[in-house]
Amino acid sequence: MRRDGADVGWSLVVPLKPLLQAKSRLSRAAGEEFRPLLALAFALDTVTAALACKDVRDVAVVTDDRVAGERLSALGARIVPDTPAGGLNAALAHGAGAVRARRPGAAVAALNADLPALRPAELEQVLHSASLFPRAFLADAADIGTTLLTATSGVELEPAFGGASRARHLASGAREITTPTVPSVRRDVDTGEDLLAALALGVGPHTALQAPHLAGVAGRPARVTEAPDGSSRPLPPQVKASGA
Repeated sequence: MRRDGADVGWSLVVPLKPLLQAKSRLSRAAGEEFRPLLALAFALDTVTAALACKDVRDVAVVTDDRVAGERLSALGARIVPDTPAGGLNAALAHGAGAVRARRPGAAVAALNADLPALRPAELEQVLHSASLFPRAFLADAADIGTTLLTATSGVELEPAFGGASRARHLASGAREITTPTVPSVRRDVDTGEDLLAALALGVGPHTALQAPHLAGVAGRPARVTEAPDGSSRPLPPQVKASGA
């Protein structure tokens, strides 16, 4: 992918479970009916923001979910089937391999699919810092997990996501990126509390459309807020548009 006539470097690998299995811890906040819709909305907003980042060349989504694959492909993502079917880290390694099969010198980054507040400028800042090291990572907002892991050209990604992955990535020799000015890249969503924090930070349009179904938000009338790009997005009360 080219941005403003320049060829830019990072290829992002985004893993996504089948939607019916994704984000099970959100069931209490969203209900079983809307949990898969939220998982898809998170992925759509994450990939949209990633593709808008000028340092991102392309995005490969590793998933076997047909509906998600169609929607994400329409945004411009490449869909890579989860052939290993061996869990999160196997999917990420497979996705990185698929990227480098086409472009052997690619700098690759694994990015969580549940970053609905992601801002392109903040992602750009993280990727710039990551480019200074062979491998680097960004911890999640809780300083326990990981939302982004990078490997520059010629370096293996070596993903160790899941649970207390911050400690594992540190132990593996990856450099931790500690800038405090990128909250949207750290705000992954696993629980209802996480989602409310993301909504307060400001989410993309797909997540905003699903937000009224949250416990504690459902039943309130939606309002329309003008986003920084001039578009109008329906949002529940006290929910900011991404970038606001």
